[in-house]
Amino acid sequence: MVKIGNIELPDFPLLLAPMEDVSDPPFRRLCNEYGADLMYSEFISSEGLIRDAIKSKAKLDIFDYERPIGIQIFGGDEEAMAMSTEIVAAVKPNLVDINFGCPVKKVVQKGAGAGVLKDIDLMVRLTEACVKSTGLPVTVKTRLGWDESSKNIEEVAERLQDVGIKALSIHGRTRSQMYKGEADWRLIAAVKNNPRIHIPIFGNGDIDSPEKAVEYKNRYGVDGIMIGRAAIGSPWIFKEIKHFIKTGERIAEPDMKERVNAVRKHITWSCEWKGEVVGVLEMRRHYANYFKGIENFKPYRKLLVSLMNREEIYETLDQILEEYPQ
Repeated sequence: MVKIGNIELPDFPLLLAPMEDVSDPPFRRLCNEYGADLMYSEFISSEGLIRDAIKSKAKLDIFDYERPIGIQIFGGDEEAMAMSTEIVAAVKPNLVDINFGCPVKKVVQKGAGAGVLKDIDLMVRLTEACVKSTGLPVTVKTRLGWDESSKNIEEVAERLQDVGIKALSIHGRTRSQMYKGEADWRLIAAVKNNPRIHIPIFGNGDIDSPEKAVEYKNRYGVDGIMIGRAAIGSPWIFKEIKHFIKTGERIAEPDMKERVNAVRKHITWSCEWKGEVVGVLEMRRHYANYFKGIENFKPYRKLLVSLMNREEIYETLDQILEEYPQ
Protein backbone atom coordinates (compact mmCIF):
# COMPACT_ATOMS: atom_id res chain seq x y z
CA MET A 1 0.00 0.00 0.00
CA VAL A 2 1.14 3.58 -0.78
CA LYS A 3 0.00 6.38 1.53
CA ILE A 4 -0.29 10.10 0.74
CA GLY A 5 -1.16 11.58 4.09
CA ASN A 6 -4.38 9.77 5.01
CA ILE A 7 -5.06 8.58 1.42
CA GLU A 8 -4.47 4.88 0.91
CA LEU A 9 -3.56 3.74 -2.60
CA PRO A 10 -2.79 0.21 -3.84
CA ASP A 11 0.75 -1.03 -4.29
CA PHE A 12 2.35 0.69 -7.28
CA PRO A 13 -0.56 3.05 -8.08
CA LEU A 14 -1.16 4.43 -11.57
CA LEU A 15 -1.86 8.17 -11.64
CA LEU A 16 -3.54 10.17 -14.39
CA ALA A 17 -1.49 13.31 -15.00
CA PRO A 18 -3.21 16.69 -14.89
CA MET A 19 -3.43 17.90 -18.51
CA GLU A 20 -4.83 21.22 -19.66
CA ASP A 21 -7.95 20.81 -21.81
CA VAL A 22 -7.83 17.03 -21.34
CA SER A 23 -8.16 16.04 -17.67
CA ASP A 24 -11.73 17.24 -17.24
CA PRO A 25 -14.42 15.25 -15.35
CA PRO A 26 -15.65 13.24 -18.39
CA PHE A 27 -12.14 12.07 -19.31
CA ARG A 28 -11.25 11.40 -15.67
CA ARG A 29 -14.40 9.31 -15.29
CA LEU A 30 -13.36 7.15 -18.22
CA CYS A 31 -9.81 6.69 -16.90
CA ASN A 32 -11.20 5.84 -13.48
CA GLU A 33 -13.36 3.09 -15.03
CA TYR A 34 -10.22 1.67 -16.65
CA GLY A 35 -8.29 1.58 -13.40
CA ALA A 36 -6.56 4.92 -12.72
CA ASP A 37 -5.87 4.96 -8.97
CA LEU A 38 -5.46 8.71 -8.46
CA MET A 39 -6.40 11.59 -10.74
CA TYR A 40 -5.96 15.35 -10.80
CA SER A 41 -7.92 18.27 -12.18
CA GLU A 42 -6.59 20.38 -15.00
CA PHE A 43 -4.24 22.93 -13.48
CA ILE A 44 -5.90 26.08 -12.14
CA SER A 45 -4.40 29.56 -11.90
CA SER A 46 -4.32 30.78 -8.31
CA GLU A 47 -4.93 34.37 -9.51
CA GLY A 48 -7.84 33.17 -11.66
CA LEU A 49 -9.44 31.43 -8.70
CA ILE A 50 -9.16 34.50 -6.52
CA ARG A 51 -10.65 36.67 -9.29
CA ASP A 52 -13.50 34.14 -9.48
CA ALA A 53 -12.70 33.45 -13.14
CA ILE A 54 -15.50 31.27 -14.52
CA LYS A 55 -13.15 28.90 -16.36
CA SER A 56 -11.05 28.38 -13.23
CA LYS A 57 -14.11 27.74 -11.05
CA ALA A 58 -15.46 25.15 -13.52
CA LYS A 59 -12.24 23.19 -13.03
CA LEU A 60 -13.15 22.76 -9.35
CA ASP A 61 -15.98 20.37 -10.29
CA ILE A 62 -15.24 16.99 -8.76
CA PHE A 63 -17.50 13.98 -8.25
CA ASP A 64 -17.53 11.20 -5.68
CA TYR A 65 -17.06 8.45 -8.30
CA GLU A 66 -13.62 9.82 -9.23
CA ARG A 67 -12.13 9.83 -5.75
CA PRO A 68 -9.41 9.93 -4.67
CA ILE A 69 -8.81 13.13 -6.61
CA GLY A 70 -6.48 16.09 -6.30
CA ILE A 71 -7.01 19.63 -7.50
CA GLN A 72 -3.89 21.17 -9.00
CA ILE A 73 -3.03 24.86 -8.72
CA PHE A 74 -0.21 27.02 -10.01
CA GLY A 75 1.07 30.52 -9.37
CA GLY A 76 4.07 32.56 -8.31
CA ASP A 77 2.72 34.61 -5.39
CA GLU A 78 2.68 33.21 -1.86
CA GLU A 79 -0.45 35.01 -0.68
CA ALA A 80 -2.40 34.08 -3.83
CA MET A 81 -1.32 30.44 -3.55
CA ALA A 82 -2.35 30.30 0.11
CA MET A 83 -5.74 31.87 -0.63
CA SER A 84 -6.40 29.60 -3.61
CA THR A 85 -5.50 26.56 -1.48
CA GLU A 86 -8.23 27.60 0.96
CA ILE A 87 -10.72 28.04 -1.92
CA VAL A 88 -9.79 24.61 -3.30
CA ALA A 89 -10.10 22.95 0.11
CA ALA A 90 -13.72 24.17 0.34
CA VAL A 91 -14.80 21.75 -2.44
CA LYS A 92 -13.25 18.89 -0.45
CA PRO A 93 -10.77 17.21 -2.81
CA ASN A 94 -8.63 14.47 -1.32
CA LEU A 95 -5.46 16.50 -1.83
CA VAL A 96 -4.07 19.74 -3.25
CA ASP A 97 -1.30 19.49 -5.84
CA ILE A 98 1.07 22.29 -6.85
CA ASN A 99 2.28 22.53 -10.43
CA PHE A 100 5.95 23.43 -10.68
CA GLY A 101 6.37 21.59 -13.95
CA CYS A 102 4.26 23.15 -16.73
CA PRO A 103 6.73 24.31 -19.41
CA VAL A 104 4.27 26.40 -21.45
CA LYS A 105 5.59 29.88 -22.18
CA LYS A 106 2.52 31.86 -21.01
CA VAL A 107 2.68 30.12 -17.62
CA VAL A 108 6.46 30.34 -17.25
CA GLN A 109 6.48 34.06 -18.13
CA LYS A 110 4.22 34.69 -15.13
CA GLY A 111 6.86 33.10 -12.90
CA ALA A 112 4.66 30.05 -12.37
CA GLY A 113 4.73 26.37 -13.34
CA ALA A 114 8.23 25.39 -14.43
CA GLY A 115 9.20 29.06 -14.21
CA VAL A 116 9.61 28.57 -10.45
CA LEU A 117 12.43 26.09 -11.14
CA LYS A 118 14.73 29.11 -11.54
CA ASP A 119 14.17 30.07 -7.90
CA ILE A 120 14.18 27.14 -5.48
CA ASP A 121 13.81 29.39 -2.42
CA LEU A 122 10.59 30.78 -3.92
CA MET A 123 9.40 27.25 -4.71
CA VAL A 124 9.87 26.31 -1.05
CA ARG A 125 8.06 29.45 0.18
CA LEU A 126 5.12 28.90 -2.19
CA THR A 127 4.83 25.28 -1.09
CA GLU A 128 5.03 26.14 2.60
CA ALA A 129 2.30 28.79 2.16
CA CYS A 130 -0.01 26.14 0.70
CA VAL A 131 0.80 23.52 3.35
CA LYS A 132 0.10 26.01 6.16
CA SER A 133 -3.24 27.08 4.72
CA THR A 134 -4.91 23.63 4.62
CA GLY A 135 -5.27 20.42 6.55
CA LEU A 136 -5.40 18.46 3.29
CA PRO A 137 -2.33 16.62 2.02
CA VAL A 138 -0.29 18.84 -0.32
CA THR A 139 1.70 17.24 -3.13
CA VAL A 140 3.92 18.64 -5.87
CA LYS A 141 4.53 17.86 -9.54
CA THR A 142 7.74 19.19 -11.01
CA ARG A 143 10.63 18.53 -13.39
CA LEU A 144 14.34 17.69 -13.02
CA GLY A 145 15.30 21.36 -13.22
CA TRP A 146 15.24 24.37 -15.52
CA ASP A 147 17.93 23.15 -17.93
CA GLU A 148 20.87 20.75 -18.22
CA SER A 149 23.03 22.88 -15.94
CA SER A 150 20.47 23.12 -13.15
CA LYS A 151 19.10 19.64 -12.48
CA ASN A 152 18.48 20.27 -8.79
CA ILE A 153 15.62 17.85 -8.16
CA GLU A 154 17.46 16.04 -5.34
CA GLU A 155 17.77 19.26 -3.33
CA VAL A 156 14.22 20.27 -4.26
CA ALA A 157 12.79 16.95 -3.05
CA GLU A 158 14.44 17.23 0.36
CA ARG A 159 13.44 20.85 0.88
CA LEU A 160 9.83 20.34 -0.20
CA GLN A 161 9.53 17.30 2.05
CA ASP A 162 10.91 19.40 4.91
CA VAL A 163 8.09 21.96 4.55
CA GLY A 164 5.45 19.25 4.60
CA ILE A 165 4.52 17.84 1.19
CA LYS A 166 3.13 14.30 1.27
CA ALA A 167 4.20 13.05 -2.20
CA LEU A 168 6.25 14.20 -5.18
CA SER A 169 5.70 13.48 -8.87
CA ILE A 170 8.73 14.06 -11.08
CA HIS A 171 8.70 14.44 -14.86
CA GLY A 172 12.04 13.18 -16.16
CA ARG A 173 12.82 16.23 -18.31
CA THR A 174 14.00 19.79 -17.73
CA ARG A 175 11.87 22.76 -18.67
CA SER A 176 14.24 23.50 -21.57
CA GLN A 177 13.48 20.07 -23.05
CA MET A 178 9.71 20.74 -22.99
CA TYR A 179 8.46 17.31 -24.21
CA LYS A 180 11.37 16.59 -26.55
CA GLY A 181 14.05 13.93 -26.22
CA GLU A 182 13.89 11.01 -23.85
CA ALA A 183 12.83 11.38 -20.24
CA ASP A 184 15.74 10.66 -17.88
CA TRP A 185 14.52 8.60 -14.94
CA ARG A 186 17.93 8.17 -13.31
CA LEU A 187 17.52 11.31 -11.21
CA ILE A 188 13.99 10.24 -10.27
CA ALA A 189 15.54 7.01 -8.96
CA ALA A 190 18.20 9.02 -7.11
CA VAL A 191 15.47 10.92 -5.27
CA LYS A 192 13.61 7.70 -4.45
CA ASN A 193 16.79 6.06 -3.15
CA ASN A 194 17.80 9.03 -1.00
CA PRO A 195 17.65 7.71 2.60
CA ARG A 196 16.30 11.10 3.75
CA ILE A 197 13.22 10.81 1.52
CA HIS A 198 10.23 9.04 3.10
CA ILE A 199 7.33 10.37 1.01
CA PRO A 200 6.07 8.51 -2.11
CA ILE A 201 7.93 9.36 -5.32
CA PHE A 202 6.06 8.99 -8.59
CA GLY A 203 7.79 8.93 -11.98
CA ASN A 204 6.40 10.58 -15.09
CA GLY A 205 7.51 10.74 -18.71
CA ASP A 206 7.47 8.42 -21.73
CA ILE A 207 5.40 5.59 -20.20
CA ASP A 208 3.38 4.52 -23.23
CA SER A 209 3.11 0.74 -22.91
CA PRO A 210 2.64 -1.96 -20.27
CA GLU A 211 6.13 -3.29 -20.99
CA LYS A 212 7.73 0.08 -20.36
CA ALA A 213 5.73 0.58 -17.18
CA VAL A 214 7.00 -2.69 -15.73
CA GLU A 215 10.56 -2.10 -16.96
CA TYR A 216 10.68 1.33 -15.30
CA LYS A 217 8.99 0.03 -12.15
CA ASN A 218 11.71 -2.60 -11.76
CA ARG A 219 14.65 -0.50 -12.92
CA TYR A 220 13.96 2.73 -11.03
CA GLY A 221 12.06 1.55 -7.96
CA VAL A 222 9.53 4.39 -7.87
CA ASP A 223 6.38 4.09 -5.76
CA GLY A 224 4.09 4.46 -8.78
CA ILE A 225 3.87 6.08 -12.19
CA MET A 226 1.97 9.01 -13.60
CA ILE A 227 0.64 8.70 -17.13
CA GLY A 228 -0.26 11.70 -19.26
CA ARG A 229 -0.21 11.88 -23.04
CA ALA A 230 -0.31 8.08 -23.47
CA ALA A 231 -3.80 8.03 -21.91
CA ILE A 232 -5.29 10.46 -24.44
CA GLY A 233 -7.51 8.34 -26.66
CA SER A 234 -6.27 5.25 -24.79
CA PRO A 235 -7.82 5.32 -21.31
CA TRP A 236 -7.47 1.52 -21.29
CA ILE A 237 -3.71 1.91 -20.79
CA PHE A 238 -4.32 1.70 -17.02
CA LYS A 239 -6.08 -1.65 -17.37
CA GLU A 240 -3.36 -2.90 -19.75
CA ILE A 241 -0.56 -2.00 -17.33
CA LYS A 242 -2.29 -3.56 -14.32
CA HIS A 243 -2.93 -6.76 -16.24
CA PHE A 244 0.70 -6.91 -17.37
CA ILE A 245 2.03 -6.33 -13.84
CA LYS A 246 -0.22 -9.09 -12.50
CA THR A 247 0.22 -11.71 -15.23
CA GLY A 248 3.27 -10.75 -17.30
CA GLU A 249 1.03 -10.96 -20.35
CA ARG A 250 -0.41 -8.32 -22.64
CA ILE A 251 -4.16 -7.94 -22.69
CA ALA A 252 -5.79 -7.95 -26.14
CA GLU A 253 -5.79 -4.64 -28.02
CA PRO A 254 -9.14 -2.84 -27.69
CA ASP A 255 -11.45 -3.91 -30.50
CA MET A 256 -13.70 -1.50 -32.38
CA LYS A 257 -16.60 -2.16 -30.01
CA GLU A 258 -14.53 -1.07 -27.02
CA ARG A 259 -13.20 2.02 -28.83
CA VAL A 260 -16.68 3.09 -29.91
CA ASN A 261 -18.05 2.43 -26.43
CA ALA A 262 -15.35 4.64 -24.89
CA VAL A 263 -16.04 7.44 -27.38
CA ARG A 264 -19.79 7.15 -26.74
CA LYS A 265 -19.30 7.46 -22.98
CA HIS A 266 -16.81 10.29 -23.36
CA ILE A 267 -19.05 12.44 -25.54
CA THR A 268 -22.17 11.65 -23.48
CA TRP A 269 -20.49 12.74 -20.26
CA SER A 270 -18.88 15.76 -21.98
CA CYS A 271 -22.26 17.00 -23.22
CA GLU A 272 -23.83 16.42 -19.82
CA TRP A 273 -21.08 18.42 -18.10
CA LYS A 274 -20.29 21.14 -20.67
CA GLY A 275 -23.53 21.38 -22.61
CA GLU A 276 -24.16 19.96 -26.09
CA VAL A 277 -22.43 22.62 -28.21
CA VAL A 278 -19.18 22.78 -26.25
CA GLY A 279 -19.22 19.04 -25.58
CA VAL A 280 -19.45 18.22 -29.30
CA LEU A 281 -16.84 20.78 -30.34
CA GLU A 282 -14.28 19.84 -27.69
CA MET A 283 -14.70 16.14 -28.39
CA ARG A 284 -13.26 16.69 -31.88
CA ARG A 285 -9.71 16.77 -30.58
CA HIS A 286 -10.07 13.20 -29.30
CA TYR A 287 -11.32 11.17 -32.29
CA ALA A 288 -7.96 10.73 -34.02
CA ASN A 289 -6.47 9.27 -30.84
CA TYR A 290 -9.35 6.89 -30.13
CA PHE A 291 -9.20 5.43 -33.64
CA LYS A 292 -5.43 5.57 -34.10
CA GLY A 293 -4.05 2.76 -36.25
CA ILE A 294 -7.41 1.75 -37.74
CA GLU A 295 -7.05 1.15 -41.47
CA ASN A 296 -8.96 3.37 -43.90
CA PHE A 297 -10.56 5.30 -41.06
CA LYS A 298 -9.81 8.82 -42.35
CA PRO A 299 -13.26 9.40 -44.00
CA TYR A 300 -15.00 8.59 -40.72
CA ARG A 301 -12.65 10.82 -38.76
CA LYS A 302 -13.36 13.71 -41.12
CA LEU A 303 -17.08 13.07 -40.77
CA LEU A 304 -16.96 12.93 -36.96
CA VAL A 305 -15.20 16.30 -36.67
CA SER A 306 -17.79 17.90 -38.96
CA LEU A 307 -20.91 16.81 -37.09
CA MET A 308 -22.69 19.36 -34.93
CA ASN A 309 -24.97 17.33 -32.68
CA ARG A 310 -24.74 14.30 -30.48
CA GLU A 311 -27.39 12.19 -32.18
CA GLU A 312 -25.58 12.37 -35.52
CA ILE A 313 -22.39 11.31 -33.79
CA TYR A 314 -24.14 8.33 -32.17
CA GLU A 315 -25.51 7.30 -35.58
CA THR A 316 -22.04 7.55 -37.11
CA LEU A 317 -20.59 5.43 -34.32
CA ASP A 318 -23.23 2.79 -35.06
CA GLN A 319 -22.23 2.87 -38.76
CA ILE A 320 -18.58 2.43 -37.77
CA LEU A 321 -19.48 -0.69 -35.77
CA GLU A 322 -21.35 -2.12 -38.77
CA GLU A 323 -18.44 -1.48 -41.11
CA TYR A 324 -15.81 -2.82 -38.72
CA PRO A 325 -17.42 -6.01 -37.37
CA GLN A 326 -15.73 -7.65 -34.42
